[in-house]
Amino acid sequence: MNPLPWLLSLIMPACGAEGVRGLPVPVPMEMTAIVRPASPNTALAAPSGFTPAPDIETPSFPVPPARLYAAIRTVAAAQERTFPAANYDERRQAHYVVRSAVLNFPDLVTVAVSGPTDGPSTLVLYSRSVYGHSDFGANRKRVEAWLAALSVALEK
Repeated sequence: MNPLPWLLSLIMPACGAEGVRGLPVPVPMEMTAIVRPASPNTALAAPSGFTPAPDIETPSFPVPPARLYAAIRTVAAAQERTFPAANYDERRQAHYVVRSAVLNFPDLVTVAVSGPTDGPSTLVLYSRSVYGHSDFGANRKRVEAWLAALSVALEK
């Protein structure tokens, strides 16, 4: 491992770990109860009218929730330095840890899909930093990239 994350781990323990190690196992989230911090190190994509207000509005997807959930999990699995932390398939909710390339900072990403069995379905995608005040737009860029990859995956 790069020595910089090891040094950082002296004050930010999760930076010295790999994958999901160093972080607690995420519990299921009530997505409408998200309390976003005042710091600019989160990004939320959700349908119009969602509370809290999203940074990016997601459309209503004309597919069953099971298909959308499978597609977003496939998108997440294809991302670099992204590790599954917990899956709550009965809730169509999955949690991931994404590590930064150089300093191994962990970010948390939660995806949740809902809708009637035969569709349409909705997606909430919430990405946030574990450490720091600013993320230099990394969480928003991640959410945008995952949504773009999801659009391509659903066209297949």
